[in-house]
Amino acid sequence: MLSERIDAEMKEAARAQDKRRLGTLRMLKSALKYREIETGKALEDAEIVAVAQTLIKQRRDSAAQYKAGGRPELADNENAEIAILEAFLPRQLSDAELQSLVQEAVSASGAKGPKDMGAVMKALMPKVQGKAEGKRISEAVKAALAAKGS
Repeated sequence: MLSERIDAEMKEAARAQDKRRLGTLRMLKSALKYREIETGKALEDAEIVAVAQTLIKQRRDSAAQYKAGGRPELADNENAEIAILEAFLPRQLSDAELQSLVQEAVSASGAKGPKDMGAVMKALMPKVQGKAEGKRISEAVKAALAAKGS
């Protein structure tokens, strides 16, 4: 189970005195605990992945802000945390795999153009949840629907 793996890696990081890794794992553990309290139940692996993805998205936004603000050392710190958190995500889909799934969803939903994006996303999300970033998914769907609409 993913939560047990996180606990084991926290212990390992503490023994190795890897401060950055330990701090990042503690932050993840804290976010998971908050989520558990919100939902009132123990988290499933899919929910743990969703929390990790949220933290990664926050780190990416922060890194972009730091870079724009001329603080590359802080951006590097955020990127290092992203790398640690990404270890808990399932294998990410390649562009070709994502395109194939998007095409299947477009065919299955009978979408005819960009206005049918909601139906395509509804059909696609259960298959790609946690395996690709939301922005990447929506861009792939928009591109497929734009090609179909023209």
